[in-house]
Amino acid sequence: MTQHLLAIDDVAEDFEAILKWAIEFKRQWKQGDDVAQNFLPLDTLAIGSIYEKPSTRTRVSFEVGVQRLGGSALTLLKNDIQLGKSETIGDTSQVLSRFLGGITYRCFGHEDVEELAKHATVPVINALSYKHHPCQAAADLMTILENYDELDGLKVAWVGDGNNVLHDLMLACAILGIDIHYACPEGYEPHEDVVERTKAFAEKNGSSVVHTTDPIEAVTDASVVYTDVFISMGEEHMKDKIKSFEGYQVNEEMVAHMADNWSFMHCLPAHRGDEVTDYVMDHKQSIVFDQAENRMWAQMSLMAFLINRGAWEAMGEFMGLID
Repeated sequence: MTQHLLAIDDVAEDFEAILKWAIEFKRQWKQGDDVAQNFLPLDTLAIGSIYEKPSTRTRVSFEVGVQRLGGSALTLLKNDIQLGKSETIGDTSQVLSRFLGGITYRCFGHEDVEELAKHATVPVINALSYKHHPCQAAADLMTILENYDELDGLKVAWVGDGNNVLHDLMLACAILGIDIHYACPEGYEPHEDVVERTKAFAEKNGSSVVHTTDPIEAVTDASVVYTDVFISMGEEHMKDKIKSFEGYQVNEEMVAHMADNWSFMHCLPAHRGDEVTDYVMDHKQSIVFDQAENRMWAQMSLMAFLINRGAWEAMGEFMGLID
C-alpha cells in the first residue's frame, strides 16, 4: 500500500530514523563523500509539485532536493493544470500517478490533499495545507537534534497563533518525547483533534504538553522558542487580528526568561517588528536559517523513504544508522 505524508504523525514510527538519516546524509554530502553525492534513489523519476500558494523555501528546497537525488523536478503552478477546475482532484491524481514517481501539494484546504492522496498510486507529500505542515516539522526537529544532544527534559515553547506549523511541531515533539509548551491567545488555539493526538504521543513517550495564554510562562526556562507570523498568507484582510497578539512578540525582554542555551526558531518568512524583533532574528542563537536549509535535507530523507524505501535503507546501512 502506498504511504503518504499528510501530517507528521503519518511517519511517527520511523520519524526519528528519518531525521537521523537526514542529519548524517547532510554531513556526508557536504564533506564531499562520493557515495552520498552519487546517491540517486529518484533516478529516472519525475516528482510533480503542485502549488496553490506562492513559495520560496518549499519550492526551492523540493526542486533542488529532487535534482540532488537524481530525479526531475516538475513544478505545477495553480493555473498550469486543471486541478479542481475542469477536472476533479481525484481524476487529476490518477492521471498524474501514471507519469510521476511522487507528488507534493501546497494547498489551502487540507481536505484537498487528502483527496489527492486517496486516489494517488504514488506517494503524496503535503507541502502545506491550512491544517498541517509536516515538512516544516521534519526540518524543525532535524534542526533541534543538530543543536541539542540531550532531548530528555528539553523544553520547546511556541508563542503565537495555533496554526498548521504549531500542529505538526507539537506532534513531532511528542513523538520524540520532547516537552512542548504553547502560548496562544484565546480564540487562536490549535485544533482540538491535533491536541488530543499530541497528548496521546506525549503520554506514550513521557513528555508534557502545556497550554497557556501567557507567553512569558510558556518561554520560561525554554531551550527552544518558536514563533510564526500572526497574520498568515490568505489572512491579509484580517488586519485587526494582530491586536489579539499584544505581548506575544519575541523580543529582548522575553529572551531574558529563556534558558541560557536558548535558540530561536521561525519557519519564515518573518514579519520583523511584529512577531519578532531584529535583535532576536539576528542573534547568534537564532537558528532560523539552519531551519530553512534543513527543509531540503529533511525532505530528501522523506522522499527517499516514501518513494524508494530500499535505497533509503541501503544508504542508512552504509551510514551506519540501520543494522
